[in-house]
Amino acid sequence: MAFLPSSSYLEKSLVPTEDGEEIMETTRECNSRQIISKRSREIMSTLPKELGWTSGPVYQYQGFWYSPMGLEGVLWAQQSFKATNLDIFLASTPKSGTTWLKALIFAIINRTNFNFSTHPLLKSNPHELVPLLEYYYHWNIPYPNPNTPNTHFFQTHIPFPSLPSSITINSHCRILYLCRNPKDVFVSMYFFKENRTDSNLSPLSMEDAAELFCKGVSLVGPFWDHVLGYWKASLEWPERVMFLKYEDLKHDSLFHVKRMGEFLGFPFSLEEEKKGVVDEIIELCSFGSLRNLEVNKTGVLQAKDLVIEKKRFFRKGVVGDWKNHLSSEMADNLDKIMDRKLDGSGLTFRDSMET
Repeated sequence: MAFLPSSSYLEKSLVPTEDGEEIMETTRECNSRQIISKRSREIMSTLPKELGWTSGPVYQYQGFWYSPMGLEGVLWAQQSFKATNLDIFLASTPKSGTTWLKALIFAIINRTNFNFSTHPLLKSNPHELVPLLEYYYHWNIPYPNPNTPNTHFFQTHIPFPSLPSSITINSHCRILYLCRNPKDVFVSMYFFKENRTDSNLSPLSMEDAAELFCKGVSLVGPFWDHVLGYWKASLEWPERVMFLKYEDLKHDSLFHVKRMGEFLGFPFSLEEEKKGVVDEIIELCSFGSLRNLEVNKTGVLQAKDLVIEKKRFFRKGVVGDWKNHLSSEMADNLDKIMDRKLDGSGLTFRDSMET
């Protein structure tokens, strides 16, 4: 049975006592959070920092850039998270199609638990059903009990080298990594920032944002190091790490959804394929279907001081939109950097659905 957090689960933190009962978060847990908060502040004071993408600085930790809230969540995950062999992780850089793939995976692994006519995705935003691993700390959500024989589904933006060791070393959990053309990622990331409602966000021109991106300064960037970490892991452990390109999923959703089901341990039967279950999942989770749901048109998601309108997760969802926004010089600069950084890796990106 797959893991589905309920609304009450998201609202309060329950921890098991010695006699098996669940109570509100203990003093020990509160103290642990305070220690992590203090530790993160101490670490941040020693780290390189840059301005631009958030209302405050971003900090470079273990080679990657984080907001203060993101870094605090990563430190907590590294210290506290315990993965199991049944766990599933969706990893990506921000603005790579994560919302879409999160819905697809949720529907794949839960397809025997729900009817399509009353599916949770019709009533809840995908990010409400599968919270970001790093934000469990800020939402005060307890991790699922690792001793239960259930599949737990998590999403993360943490780079591969910084994942908790329980994921990369001490378990045989599965990781599905989604990547996208870096020019489309940059454009989507830029407009996501520009459309945020945070009053403290300072203006950032696309030219200045592109310069930061090309320097490697973006949330969980450098982009090339993030994708290369998971790319190399997928080559070394193909049974544990699946590398999927957004453009390929758009081009042939049917093939890749079936491939995902097989990799995640939830293969589609011939009977399911004949009944059109795969097609129903694709339609349920399509960009157009999700964007047009009332639950994704209104309301906000909030973690600590971060408030994001749900509709901001649904901008265009197309391949090649960068051509409408980047100058030739900006596109060429990014292409040259990516060619240099990815040289010899075998990893390439398509610029449109035609290439």
